[in-house]
Amino acid sequence: MERPKLYKVILLNDDFTPREFVVTVLKGEFKLSEDQARRVMITAHQRGVCVVAVFTRDVAETKATRATDAGKAKGYPLMFTTEPEE
Repeated sequence: MERPKLYKVILLNDDFTPREFVVTVLKGEFKLSEDQARRVMITAHQRGVCVVAVFTRDVAETKATRATDAGKAKGYPLMFTTEPEE
Protein backbone atom coordinates (compact mmCIF):
# COMPACT_ATOMS: atom_id res chain seq x y z
CA MET A 1 0.00 0.00 0.00
CA GLU A 2 1.36 3.38 -1.02
CA ARG A 3 1.82 6.05 1.62
CA PRO A 4 -0.24 9.20 1.04
CA LYS A 5 1.64 12.12 -0.45
CA LEU A 6 2.50 14.82 2.05
CA TYR A 7 1.89 18.54 1.62
CA LYS A 8 3.58 21.52 3.23
CA VAL A 9 1.50 24.35 4.67
CA ILE A 10 3.33 27.60 3.96
CA LEU A 11 2.84 30.97 5.64
CA LEU A 12 3.31 33.93 3.27
CA ASN A 13 4.54 37.17 4.79
CA ASP A 14 2.54 40.37 4.44
CA ASP A 15 3.16 43.82 5.87
CA PHE A 16 -0.32 44.31 7.32
CA THR A 17 -1.35 41.37 9.51
CA PRO A 18 -0.28 42.06 13.11
CA ARG A 19 2.43 39.71 14.35
CA GLU A 20 0.46 38.78 17.46
CA PHE A 21 -2.51 37.75 15.33
CA VAL A 22 -0.27 35.53 13.18
CA VAL A 23 1.10 33.88 16.34
CA THR A 24 -2.44 33.34 17.66
CA VAL A 25 -3.54 31.66 14.40
CA LEU A 26 -0.42 29.46 14.32
CA LYS A 27 -1.03 28.35 17.90
CA GLY A 28 -4.75 27.77 17.38
CA GLU A 29 -4.89 26.10 13.97
CA PHE A 30 -1.53 24.33 13.94
CA LYS A 31 -1.15 23.67 17.69
CA LEU A 32 2.30 25.27 17.77
CA SER A 33 3.81 26.39 21.06
CA GLU A 34 4.32 30.11 21.65
CA ASP A 35 8.04 29.74 20.80
CA GLN A 36 7.39 27.67 17.67
CA ALA A 37 4.73 30.11 16.46
CA ARG A 38 7.02 33.10 16.98
CA ARG A 39 9.87 31.38 15.11
CA VAL A 40 7.60 30.61 12.14
CA MET A 41 6.25 34.18 12.10
CA ILE A 42 9.76 35.73 12.28
CA THR A 43 11.11 33.40 9.57
CA ALA A 44 8.22 34.31 7.25
CA HIS A 45 8.82 37.99 8.02
CA GLN A 46 12.54 37.72 7.20
CA ARG A 47 12.39 35.34 4.22
CA GLY A 48 8.93 36.02 2.82
CA VAL A 49 7.68 32.47 3.44
CA CYS A 50 7.97 29.74 6.05
CA VAL A 51 6.85 26.12 6.14
CA VAL A 52 4.49 25.76 9.09
CA ALA A 53 3.94 21.99 9.09
CA VAL A 54 3.52 18.95 6.85
CA PHE A 55 0.30 16.92 6.59
CA THR A 56 -1.60 14.69 4.21
CA ARG A 57 -3.17 16.73 1.41
CA ASP A 58 -6.70 16.98 2.85
CA VAL A 59 -5.46 18.05 6.28
CA ALA A 60 -2.96 20.54 4.83
CA GLU A 61 -5.56 22.16 2.57
CA THR A 62 -8.15 22.34 5.35
CA LYS A 63 -5.75 23.91 7.83
CA ALA A 64 -4.39 26.38 5.25
CA THR A 65 -7.93 27.45 4.33
CA ARG A 66 -9.07 27.79 7.94
CA ALA A 67 -5.97 29.81 8.89
CA THR A 68 -6.37 32.09 5.85
CA ASP A 69 -10.09 32.52 6.62
CA ALA A 70 -9.25 33.52 10.21
CA GLY A 71 -7.29 36.45 8.78
CA LYS A 72 -10.00 37.35 6.27
CA ALA A 73 -12.58 37.41 9.07
CA LYS A 74 -10.52 40.17 10.73
CA GLY A 75 -9.86 42.00 7.46
CA TYR A 76 -6.20 40.92 7.23
CA PRO A 77 -4.47 39.63 4.09
CA LEU A 78 -3.03 36.66 6.02
CA MET A 79 -2.29 33.87 3.53
CA PHE A 80 -1.38 30.22 3.86
CA THR A 81 -0.79 27.98 0.83
CA THR A 82 0.00 24.31 0.32
CA GLU A 83 2.39 22.52 -1.98
CA PRO A 84 3.56 18.92 -2.33
CA GLU A 85 6.56 17.93 -0.29
CA GLU A 86 9.36 16.78 -2.58
